[in-house]
Amino acid sequence: MPALIDSGDDLAAAVQQITLSASDTDYVDQLVPVLKDVRYSDRAGQLVQALNQFASEREADIERMCNSNHQEFISSINQLLSVRQGSVDLTAEILELNQSIQKSTENLAGQKKSLVEARGVRQNINDTTEALNACLEVLRLANQVHDLLGKKNHYAALRALDELQNVHLREVSRYKIAELIEKSVPATQKLIAEAVMSDLNTWLYRIREASQYLGEVSFFQTEMRRARQRERADNDDYFTRFKLNSAVELVADENDELDILDSEENQIHVDFSPLFECLHIHETLGRREVFQTEYAATRRRQKELLIPSSINLLEEEDADLSRILEDIAGFAIIERATMNRTDSLRSNADVEELWDSMCHSAVTLISGALHTVDSDEKLLQIKGRISLFMQTMSHWRYSTSSFDALMLSLFNKYAEVLKRRFSEDFLEIVSTDDYMPMRINNPEEYDKVVSVSWYSPETAFEELAFPCVFPFSQMYPLCCIDIRNFLNQIYLFSDDHFERSSVIDDTLKSSLDTLLCQDVCASLVERLRSQYPGQIVQILTNLSHFETACHDLSELLFQARHSSSAVGPVVLQATTQFQKGRQQAEQRIFELVKSKIDDLVDNADYNFDLVSPPSRQGGVRQVVGAGGTHSGFIVDLRGYLDLSFNSTLVGLAPVLREELYTDCIIHTANQLLELIISPSVHRLSRGVIDQFAADVAYFVEFVQQLQMPSMAQNLEELTQVVALLTSNNGEEEFFDVASRNRRYGKVDPQQGAELLEKVYRGRALG
Repeated sequence: MPALIDSGDDLAAAVQQITLSASDTDYVDQLVPVLKDVRYSDRAGQLVQALNQFASEREADIERMCNSNHQEFISSINQLLSVRQGSVDLTAEILELNQSIQKSTENLAGQKKSLVEARGVRQNINDTTEALNACLEVLRLANQVHDLLGKKNHYAALRALDELQNVHLREVSRYKIAELIEKSVPATQKLIAEAVMSDLNTWLYRIREASQYLGEVSFFQTEMRRARQRERADNDDYFTRFKLNSAVELVADENDELDILDSEENQIHVDFSPLFECLHIHETLGRREVFQTEYAATRRRQKELLIPSSINLLEEEDADLSRILEDIAGFAIIERATMNRTDSLRSNADVEELWDSMCHSAVTLISGALHTVDSDEKLLQIKGRISLFMQTMSHWRYSTSSFDALMLSLFNKYAEVLKRRFSEDFLEIVSTDDYMPMRINNPEEYDKVVSVSWYSPETAFEELAFPCVFPFSQMYPLCCIDIRNFLNQIYLFSDDHFERSSVIDDTLKSSLDTLLCQDVCASLVERLRSQYPGQIVQILTNLSHFETACHDLSELLFQARHSSSAVGPVVLQATTQFQKGRQQAEQRIFELVKSKIDDLVDNADYNFDLVSPPSRQGGVRQVVGAGGTHSGFIVDLRGYLDLSFNSTLVGLAPVLREELYTDCIIHTANQLLELIISPSVHRLSRGVIDQFAADVAYFVEFVQQLQMPSMAQNLEELTQVVALLTSNNGEEEFFDVASRNRRYGKVDPQQGAELLEKVYRGRALG
């Protein structure tokens, strides 16, 4: 575009330049600034004048051009008129043709309208057909949902319903049928949920019916694992350190492990498909939480049906107890498997809650029925079933701590029943014993008695001659057998699932103490009231052997102690009781012997007023022996002591026998001295002194025959008194201190003086 003219005075040049514009746009663009300039400078007239001048110049140029070309211009005008006439004619023809075309177009428009209308009708028919087909497909799918539901293809029915709702209903959403079917979808979903729940309830019922068999199979598998573990322990001592369900045992048993939920051998196949299907369908329906709640409530109701209101523990083979434990085990195994095979359907807290509830109910039920059982064998069977149950459920990672208190009660009951039964046995053994040394006829009997008794023979087996006798009576080996049986039966209760070893040790010790103290020792001590020294001696011998047996038992209990936390030796109170009983028996023997000695000495009816001893003194029996004439009482006394020492008391231990001999000799000597020292004796005649001296000599002779040098020392006082009484110079010798110490040192000075006074009075009587 040419540049604008900056000079405001040269309007002619500006007009000239404006007229040279190539287009109207340029013309206007250049004219506008000029107009603005003249407007503000009041030069509009000059601009108009410039324009008029320019127009006059242009008209002069045109006129000049026309004058020089006039003829050509006329010819051109004529040609132009001719052309114009032809153009008019053509226009008329075009108008006619246009009218003709317009008529044809109107006819064509009518036909096209008809065609459009026909096509519309056809499209409507097609649309209607498609709509009907779509609606029919929707109806077919709706019917298919119910058909699949009838065939129990619940998940397929749910998928078809989902496809119907999310795909096909959208295609017919503008039709009423879509609204109707859409409204029926929740009801259909509910039908599917109810149908799958019905199938699940059927499955749960079958599972509950199969729970007992499942528990029975699980118990059998635990027993097989026990057998395999024992076999491994027998073959390798390393395995003895590990219990059932320990990590080592589980690893060692991997190759033999059997899936009891799917075992062709046991004809068990627990199919969880109904549960998975039901869970998946409810999760698809957005009802997972509702399903979890309903499922949990159903399982709780089924759990309550497992525990009956009462239980009979006296049935053979523990059928009632086994059935309850198997039901609980099967139910819990299904719960654990459900928790492991589903995603958070059953939480560990839910499963443990049901398990704790079942355990509490079972423990309460069994505990309430324990009072009906009074057989140790039945209690052991009950314990075996419960222990098997506990080991089985520990394998499934269930806590069995709630059964610990029951096992403890069961053990206390078992120990009490055993103690009562063995108490009756001990009392019968003690009451029926003959209290005679046990006679053995052959080596077989000897070996049998030695093997069951706590007894160490003093004589070698090769030196024995049969028949022979044991020092104890028959009751001792019989009691030893019962003690061993009691120990064995108490330890039978201990196994991998009764780990209260300290309870076993304490109960065993206390029960054994009670049996030995109350039923054996007390019974033997009660029989010490017997008046037969031979029986007392045998009781003493038995008590001594029981005391020895208690020491051996303490060592045995210490070695067999289960509790690793216990320290120190095992001390049986029965040891002290038997020791006290033995001491009482010794005292009783001494009492009986001394009592007999007293009775015999009391028969010495010396007539202290006679001057010389007649053939019979006041009815006193006289016996003529090698040493002269002796009183009857001293002969009887010597015979009694001889019989006692060589027959009745021969079964005593040598030390005790020697002690008893010594005590009897001392007591007899004291009693003989008492005859003349007694304040009731006022005088001693020569005849009485001679008779007393002969009786003492007869007694001393008997003591010397015992060949026990220590005994002679116990008779020194008696012999010195006799020597004092029979000496002619007794008074002078006795009152001379040196002589008295040399010849009568054992005689009490006061008693010696009194005896000499009595001799003096006897001489005065003569």
